[in-house]
Amino acid sequence: MIRPDVAMPDVAMPDVAMTGVAVVVIGRNEGDRLDHCLRSVTGWRTVYVDSGSSDGSADRARAAGAEVIELDEADGFSAARARNAGLARLLADPAVVHIQLLDGDSRLEPGWLAAGMAALAADPGLGAVFGRLREADADASIYGWMCDLEWSVPAGPADAFGGNVLVRAAAARDTGFYRATMIAGEDPDYALRMRGKGWRIASLAVPMGWHASGMARFGQWWRRAVRAGHAFAELAALHGAAEGHVYARSRARILFWGGAVPAAALAGLALAVAADRRWLLLPLGMLLLVAVQVARVAARESPRHGPSRAVALALFLALGKYAEMIGLLRYHRDRGRGRPSRLIEHKAP
Repeated sequence: MIRPDVAMPDVAMPDVAMTGVAVVVIGRNEGDRLDHCLRSVTGWRTVYVDSGSSDGSADRARAAGAEVIELDEADGFSAARARNAGLARLLADPAVVHIQLLDGDSRLEPGWLAAGMAALAADPGLGAVFGRLREADADASIYGWMCDLEWSVPAGPADAFGGNVLVRAAAARDTGFYRATMIAGEDPDYALRMRGKGWRIASLAVPMGWHASGMARFGQWWRRAVRAGHAFAELAALHGAAEGHVYARSRARILFWGGAVPAAALAGLALAVAADRRWLLLPLGMLLLVAVQVARVAARESPRHGPSRAVALALFLALGKYAEMIGLLRYHRDRGRGRPSRLIEHKAP
């Protein structure tokens, strides 16, 4: 839900200098969030790509004046495939100079496109820019607050971007399309490939918009962490130790904290039962190791967030490694069986 105390801004109509901007919105059963999203881009050419919604999202988009593309379920749904459909439509039009990619659960600040366009115009080497994204429900739950932290990217050169980004059409043509088979991590993968073509990416110290995760329950957070583990596994597999990305290190942390540490603890318990009770020192040692890590992260984050929030964040980061390990294992299981991965939707009930 969009926070009732966060008012929708007045819509800024495009001026002549911005007629080369078009928008791709992707969505699947976003409900009212999609209405807010489409209202925030009123006046710009908008292509809405729907991935099998059952809530009338395609009709909502048509009523808002968007061009609508409805994906065929037979080919599978993914954010990457949806973005590709929108990009293909707009890149075929030479009048489109820049493309704003926007998730259906997000809405733009009225001044964002002007700021993003100005940055791209000032630096021909920039392929994509994004600004500060805020979580609309950051005060409603610990899960929304953690999302808001995730969106906080320092201004300056950036290695990657998320689903909400303004890209130069020329950079998109050089990069090609998103990997349609990726169910998660498609945005940083695309950013890495764009940088590989010589384009740079920047985070601007400008408000870009609001995101509404709708995440209020532990199960939703857990599924989202599983999805993140799947993304880290695939990104590391695709890019290896390529310069300028951290996904191999992220995979290593998952394997250590979510794999090796609990495996050692279980082995110690089994050996204590089967052989010698002194093996209980091994699971106790692993528990102490996790406790020390939680305390270290909490101490690091306390000056920024306060003691209670810092401890909560540290605990969730530690617990999240087990969910990420599940996502990593799912990725390798599916690759081993030669089958595509199924969507992991944290908004599902």
